Amino acid sequence: MTSSNKVIAVNRRATYDYEILKRFEAGLVLWSSEIKSIRANRVNLAGAFAHPNKDGLWLHNCHIAPYSEAARNNHEPTRPRKLLLHKKELRDLTKVALQKGHTVVPLKMYISGHYAKVELGIGRGKKHYDKRRSIKDKERLRDARNAEKR
Repeated sequence: MTSSNKVIAVNRRATYDYEILKRFEAGLVLWSSEIKSIRANRVNLAGAFAHPNKDGLWLHNCHIAPYSEAARNNHEPTRPRKLLLHKKELRDLTKVALQKGHTVVPLKMYISGHYAKVELGIGRGKKHYDKRRSIKDKERLRDARNAEKR
């Protein structure tokens, strides 16, 4: 991802609940009202995940709010959306998504040029003690930054 990309939504909960092993960039198959809502920052990635189907990888539970200006041809807010990936990436992600203990989660959605993109991460679920450790690490970093400012 380059600096010219406009970040629309970030899934902060994903990095708290999962240890991210690898990251991928994927395109989305969208309707016109969906891309207009995305450009208006009306996206929520909380609880979203990607799951393989017989014809590709699909993004589920990603909420894109209905576009207020689209009268009749509006979209369903949480409908599954197809992800566009290279064949090798699709094979790798499909294999990982079917393994026990691993999942494919969207980390952020952004606009790259004229296209909406999703950054996907292969996540392995954290245990409760791992979550406590990450909270302690964040507190230590915050305290160190505050000490530097004084």
